[in-house]
Amino acid sequence: MSEINESVELFENGYMCSQAVFAAFSPALGLDKEMALKIGACFGSGMSKGEVCGACTGALMVLGLKYGESKEKSNETCERFLDEFKSENGSYICNDLLGCDISTPEGVKSAVENNLFNEFCPKMVESASKIVKEIINE
Repeated sequence: MSEINESVELFENGYMCSQAVFAAFSPALGLDKEMALKIGACFGSGMSKGEVCGACTGALMVLGLKYGESKEKSNETCERFLDEFKSENGSYICNDLLGCDISTPEGVKSAVENNLFNEFCPKMVESASKIVKEIINE
């Protein structure tokens, strides 16, 4: 199974978006999947505040794992990833992507009522995974 499909499957099986992206790519980069799931646990839903999309933070952890020995390369790939994700999706801020403030109970209610976590978020996981896969496979 490709990392892209695995990341979506992990998300659909209840893992946070950040965990799903990071864990799908981590074994090929030398980090145990279970450890990646633990590391990525607090980054989902924009760190539960609607900040940077958890799928993006998971992807950035992948890029850090791959390129973290070089500040220049890690900064370059981080900027490239965020630019491409924003270009493709309009933003990399969770609240902007969802169109509601999930740091509030009202925002979470709106996201749940509109089925965003089940219908919209998997698309963000897939998008982040495709972009990070392209970057690391160059």
